[in-house]
Amino acid sequence: MTKIQAHLFRQILQAVIIIVGGLVMMALLAQGLSRTDLILENRQSALTYFYIVMLGSPQVIALLTPLAIFVGTVWSLNRIHKDSEIVVAQAAGMTRWQVASPVLRLATLCLVLHLGVNLWGQPASQRAMREAVAVARADLAAALIRPGQFTTNGDRLTFYARDQVNGELRGVMISDMTDPDFPTDILARSAALVSVDGRPTLLLRDALSQQLDTNQQLSILEFDQYMFDLTDFMKEDSELILKASDKFLHELIFVDRKDYFQNKQAHDFLSEANARLTTPLLNIVMALLAIVAVLGGDFNRQGYGRRIGIASACATVVLVVQLALQSAAAEDPSMNVVQWVVPILLIVTLCWVYFGRGRHIGKRAPPTSGLLIPRHKATA
Repeated sequence: MTKIQAHLFRQILQAVIIIVGGLVMMALLAQGLSRTDLILENRQSALTYFYIVMLGSPQVIALLTPLAIFVGTVWSLNRIHKDSEIVVAQAAGMTRWQVASPVLRLATLCLVLHLGVNLWGQPASQRAMREAVAVARADLAAALIRPGQFTTNGDRLTFYARDQVNGELRGVMISDMTDPDFPTDILARSAALVSVDGRPTLLLRDALSQQLDTNQQLSILEFDQYMFDLTDFMKEDSELILKASDKFLHELIFVDRKDYFQNKQAHDFLSEANARLTTPLLNIVMALLAIVAVLGGDFNRQGYGRRIGIASACATVVLVVQLALQSAAAEDPSMNVVQWVVPILLIVTLCWVYFGRGRHIGKRAPPTSGLLIPRHKATA
């Protein structure tokens, strides 16, 4: 790149980084608000909360990068063009391609990064996030130990502790409804969560067990210490189920037809696979839209608000259409072809508008009228 091309590249890169960073922070903040239940309901640490929120950043970055390319390019080119830097570059002999090449190089770089995130970054982070959320929600101790509150684990176990002091529970009550015909109620002065052979267990001290026997008579037993095994009360839905966004590309394409759930979602997987390969092309589309909006017409010191407004509306429509096509492809696999046709057709059309038809924009016909200059005959 020449010095002026490197200057244009740096200006646009700085704008894109700032815009991507701002949009990602806002998106992560919104996403983080939806994850506050991990702390409020499952009593997880703030470190676990921020870890899960940050794992969602690759998907957010991939979603916002094309939009950031458009906004950053429009803002930078508009400012540079109003300062007559583009005019000076064109006057120095730079062609339309040489002026636009820094933008297209940055868009191509973003395309490669976007594709890498879609193929490896997003599924890896989404899978790790879903595993972390599953572990947090399956933490039975965190779900049960809520001093001063009655908590349940399904319909089989009800737990209550009056207070918690230095990790020890005081005033514990347990209602075990594993066998509805013979429910068991346990009262204990104190309890502590321990692990016995890798199994979560409550060690109850000064415990009193009450149960109805087969004759419907109340049976009361007292214990100095009582081991209450919690293994059977682990959440039954703790098995990790991966969605389409959590799978790698080969897992989306090569579906196990013997698996009922995978076979049922085969169309969704194929739509997701095509979307991951086609959405990076939107970076080129957005860059070309910005180039046409700012550089596709005559120079105007007052700005290009009308053209930028039209281009912004077109960018919004393109993003919405691409999302709609992905959703439609999940129902009709033939729509996967359209996911490829739309961005490629837009790239070809915008290139023709700027590099082909755009050559004649701004050219004026030579004047046909004016002062007549008389011809003088040469005299001997």
